[in-house]
Amino acid sequence: MSAVGQREILTQRRVVAFFQDTLGYSYLGDWQDRPNNRNIEPDLLTDWLKRQGHPDGIITKVLRELTKAAALGGSTTLYDANRAVYNLLRYGVKVQPDISEHHVTVWLIDWANPDNQKREFIQPFFTTIQLVMAGNDTEGLRYGMIETPEKYWLRWKEKEADVHPAAGDNPLLQELGQLCGKERLLEIVHDFIVFDAGTKKTCRHNQYFGVRKAQPFVQRREGGIIWHTQGSGKSLTMVWLAKWIREHVTDPRVLLITDRTELDEQIERVFKGVGENIYRTKSGADLVQVLNTGDEWLVGSLIHKFGTSEGMSEQDIDAYVAEIRKSLPPDFRAKGTIFIFVDECHRTQSGKLHEAMKTLLPEATLIGFTGTPLLKADKRRSIEIFGPYIDTYKYDEAAGDGVVLDLRYEARDIDQYVTSQAKVDQWFESKTQGLTDVAKAQLKQRWGTIQKVLSSRDRLEKIIADIQFDMETRDRLKSGHGNALLVSDSIYTACRLFEMFQQTDLAGKCAVVTSYKPTSADIKGEESGEGLTEKLRQYDIYRKMLAVYFNEPEDTAMRKVEQFEKEVKKRFVKEPGRMKLLIVVDKLLTGFDAPPATYLYIDKQMQDHGLFQAICRVNRLDGEDKEYGYVIDYKDLFRSLEQSIKDYTGEAFDGYDKDDVKGLLKDRLQQGRERLEETREAVKALCEPVEPLRDTAAYLRFFCAAESGNVEQLKANEPRRVELYKLTAAFLRAYANLANEMHEAGYSEVEAQAIKTEVDHYEKVRQEVKLASGDYIDMKMYEPAMRHLLDTYIRAEDSEQLSTFDDLTLVQLIVGRGGAAVDTLPKGLRENRNAMAETIENNVRRLIIDERAVNPKYYEKMSELLDALILRRKQEALDYKEYLAEIVELAKQVSRQESGQYPLTVNTRALRALYDNLKDIQGLERPVSQYAVAEGPADIAEAAAIALDAAIRGVKKADWRGNRFKEKQVYNAIKTVLQDDTLADRIFEIVKAQRDY
Repeated sequence: MSAVGQREILTQRRVVAFFQDTLGYSYLGDWQDRPNNRNIEPDLLTDWLKRQGHPDGIITKVLRELTKAAALGGSTTLYDANRAVYNLLRYGVKVQPDISEHHVTVWLIDWANPDNQKREFIQPFFTTIQLVMAGNDTEGLRYGMIETPEKYWLRWKEKEADVHPAAGDNPLLQELGQLCGKERLLEIVHDFIVFDAGTKKTCRHNQYFGVRKAQPFVQRREGGIIWHTQGSGKSLTMVWLAKWIREHVTDPRVLLITDRTELDEQIERVFKGVGENIYRTKSGADLVQVLNTGDEWLVGSLIHKFGTSEGMSEQDIDAYVAEIRKSLPPDFRAKGTIFIFVDECHRTQSGKLHEAMKTLLPEATLIGFTGTPLLKADKRRSIEIFGPYIDTYKYDEAAGDGVVLDLRYEARDIDQYVTSQAKVDQWFESKTQGLTDVAKAQLKQRWGTIQKVLSSRDRLEKIIADIQFDMETRDRLKSGHGNALLVSDSIYTACRLFEMFQQTDLAGKCAVVTSYKPTSADIKGEESGEGLTEKLRQYDIYRKMLAVYFNEPEDTAMRKVEQFEKEVKKRFVKEPGRMKLLIVVDKLLTGFDAPPATYLYIDKQMQDHGLFQAICRVNRLDGEDKEYGYVIDYKDLFRSLEQSIKDYTGEAFDGYDKDDVKGLLKDRLQQGRERLEETREAVKALCEPVEPLRDTAAYLRFFCAAESGNVEQLKANEPRRVELYKLTAAFLRAYANLANEMHEAGYSEVEAQAIKTEVDHYEKVRQEVKLASGDYIDMKMYEPAMRHLLDTYIRAEDSEQLSTFDDLTLVQLIVGRGGAAVDTLPKGLRENRNAMAETIENNVRRLIIDERAVNPKYYEKMSELLDALILRRKQEALDYKEYLAEIVELAKQVSRQESGQYPLTVNTRALRALYDNLKDIQGLERPVSQYAVAEGPADIAEAAAIALDAAIRGVKKADWRGNRFKEKQVYNAIKTVLQDDTLADRIFEIVKAQRDY
């Protein structure tokens, strides 16, 4: 059997050797166990700065600024500290040599000469890491930033990879060679990091190469088009290219033309995040003035203020150009070397904007950006206007890279719901065949209402019933983690739909968001005495919706349309359980600011750009349990019902070249089956090495530890367990997506039942392994919607038993319930006493390890007691009931730290920790500091513990851990009491681990 962690150690050594031998780095050594480890090296940095010719006074000030920037504590978060340090790395440290002298900039990295870096300072790390990487020999490399969620870690990809021969066919070394060559690594840290609205970001490979490919165009002053599909980070590509232009072009100026206020604001925010300001023009005349003076290098100009608010139109461009020309002085000549970025350039095919810009700025270079493919009819014209494609990153590439999600498409024929009661009931049975009896019974409680709606003749009511049914059966919608957009063909229809939804369970959880703002002018002359006209009804519904939302009179609430839109959109994204459905017409369907959703219901004729951008609302990454976006088409836009086609590149997308939209939409049932088989095989392959008979004990030996309570084996097998949890959850989600349509997906009844049995089996294995390993709480991130799926599709009858563990570890459950807690364990564990014993022992051992830093002496004793108990069990020296009683008692001792005879004054966990770790110290003297206990305790350890507790509480500040100065105050207080440096060091580490301090 290989040593624990051997594979990881070998990989680390291979990576270190690759960095040294192939990439030319120097290795500073393994500093894992060195004392006083920290992320700023004052001695190494001082040597570097001295070699740059800086005097001692400057160096002292630089170190002070860097240490200050890196400090956590108070209101300073990791993001704040990381951003402060990055600014010092990227823009230098500005210090004043003397009060009478000007500030100077001290550079901490020689960005221009990566091969001239000395071994002491090649690492682009200070205080916290600038680029985070992880990988292995089979899956390659992933990289991210601080606090980047796992799902958003990126994989580097090069179409024409320049691989070092030393990397061979090892994907980890290949990608390290591509990403971590000295020039590229420094380039990425220098040119491709931003701090955007609380999130630190770096480039995806498409953004990096898009900017790199644009650089020669910039240098030649040639225009072109960058087409990076929706959701792949086009806005940041614009930001990084603009930054590069500023630093590499003489007298540069960049004009960004957008058609959305939100993008205008985002560009401003991101540039401010890197210390740059963008001047946002207020009018065409303002733009002319700014260009004429040359004071601002970065200028934003918004077109849609001249026309509608729904994006750039021909009228917008005409009005925009007219205002500019009206404002031109006779001798106008724009200052500087100008580059014009046109966002959503696919909307300017007529060339009017290009022509106007060339008239106004004849020497300017135009670069178009689009997230949508160009229409066949306009592609040649667009390339003539802007120039050739600089870089393309199409939808199928982005989906393949995991940047966006695949989209599953389903055309629904709403007229299938006939008025025959028998047919309606038959439809219900076919739609619920995969549900458990309990889930089906719950749904039937609401079935009466849905029946009436389905039997009605109003098409909108049938759509409402259909969506309501999805809300009750579709995983992400039912669980509250997902949401949906319904696209209506008019504002009036949207209002009618909203009014109808108020009679369903979605009342209070849906809203209408359109460009409509109810005013009395809208209904002037509409009163006829013949009932409500469409305008009157629309006006009435909107006012009531606003009044209910704000709980205010209608006349007051109707003035808050913009606030309403902002708030419901935020709730839709942040709290989908409270705002599950937005009904829209044109708004919220285009642009980076449009909210992500899981389902998109389309009941409107759409095509080309509008349809492409709308369906991209549901392709965004959004949580571990979202694997796909779903598009439900009530208009049969691709004629898939009529023609039985599975290739969704025609009809509504007929205006595009087929290759430009390849892979955008995929058949729901076909893809669902492929995903189910993929996840099924993956979990089977993972469990293949489990020894026969593959019972509970065998699974626990494989995924946990061959020896009960062996923490090293538990730790070594953690990646294997994590993979089990992820794959089982994915298998269950894939099954749930098809559970009601297994026959339609091509499975026989026997095959469908076999798969359901497998899902149940692997979920039980997962449950038992989580309990046995003590991972129950730690791994909840992999199962945000698992309970709903299990209850609905697999075994609702077990939900009460499983819910026992919702917020408790097994040890906590045992402490609370004693031996009776065993009865709540899964059946596979209950029926195997050895497996159950090992499960409890592993959990107790894990708690001992986790808590050891809090009180080393106490938990060392607990570990010895556990070892002795395990040995007696294996030697069959005690019967089952006796063993159970002893392990329960030990669990209580480990959890509550109540064993032993403590003096009455030692009555908190912190005091007990101090007492336990002082009472056996030879030569310990009674404290003589101001905190000494004058009378009372005869026990020196008791007196010392009380004095230390008082001293620590007297000096500790809020958020003192991680703050070097605050920690020093606590350490000095400890040292003053104990008068022993070595002992003070040891006690200080214990104090840092205490929750009471």
